[in-house]
Amino acid sequence: MPIRISLQCTVAAFMIVLLNGAGIVADDAGTPVFDPGAEPQMLQTTGAGEGPAWHPELGLLTSGDGHIMRRSIDGERTVWIEGAGSNGLLFDRQGRLVICEPVGRRVSRIESDGTRTVLAETFEGMRFNQPNDVTIDSKGRIYFSDPKYGDRQTMELVDAEGHKVEGVYRIDSDGSVSRVITHEVDRPNGLIVTPDDRYLFVADNNNNTIGGARKLWRFELQEDGTVKPDSQTLIHDWGATRGPDGMKLDSLGRLYVAAGLNRQNPPYETQHKPTAGIYVFSPEGKLLEFAPIPRDECTNCAFGGDDLRTLYVTAGGTLWSIRTAVPGYVLWPTDDE
Repeated sequence: MPIRISLQCTVAAFMIVLLNGAGIVADDAGTPVFDPGAEPQMLQTTGAGEGPAWHPELGLLTSGDGHIMRRSIDGERTVWIEGAGSNGLLFDRQGRLVICEPVGRRVSRIESDGTRTVLAETFEGMRFNQPNDVTIDSKGRIYFSDPKYGDRQTMELVDAEGHKVEGVYRIDSDGSVSRVITHEVDRPNGLIVTPDDRYLFVADNNNNTIGGARKLWRFELQEDGTVKPDSQTLIHDWGATRGPDGMKLDSLGRLYVAAGLNRQNPPYETQHKPTAGIYVFSPEGKLLEFAPIPRDECTNCAFGGDDLRTLYVTAGGTLWSIRTAVPGYVLWPTDDE
């Protein structure tokens, strides 16, 4: 039976602002990012640490408190999978839930009949670090990031020279696993493939090392699902604050990235102004708008609601929502399903 958890909701009025000094430009297409006057609204104070994923019948799933939590359409909260040890969650084109399990050090999938299939747990005989986030291309190939935060003594993955690897991997339809990024980024976190399979965006978030990367990168993908050599392009650098985490795309191809920190965390994060929130970039990589979230840490986001125009945001275990001007891009369900 699911565990019932009481819901404590508060509402905070934080107006959307533009960071005029941070190189933000107007959307070339003239389409607003958020609804006029929209403000982030707090929906719950616990249970929403990471990995939001929308299901039109279940509601919103999140990774929180060691479980996969469910927030139903009417706002009721339950534990959906107890002790899941999950992070990134994503429904594939068949409506199956793909799960990154940093605790279990693997990637798995909940099938249509409710059973679980392990998709990947080793590479070249070595266990993964902490599978973090997941994205799927148009061919159904699964890409996931595998950073290592905290104690690094349990790391097994090394390259041919014996150097520890925090990489990005691809799972093909036949179950084979390939490494697509080895040392091109410092510590990969959130990631997403564009609908045309042209680009792979990767959040590089080494937030517990002085001078570690806090950058968003774009890579060109080739037909075989590998990264095109020398295509790495810097989209944004968060400098002295917390770097980028989870991200999603809207129906116009604009990128919504959870990032930043509101308080200093010396000696690693030493920014002077609050920076936590959702950063929205154009398909060309221009910073369009910023929606501040007044709770640390801002970890991920997902589109949901009947019209897919509600952006759900996880931040420090809390859950927020904000209305967007256009629907989000989701793999499932689509209009023809």
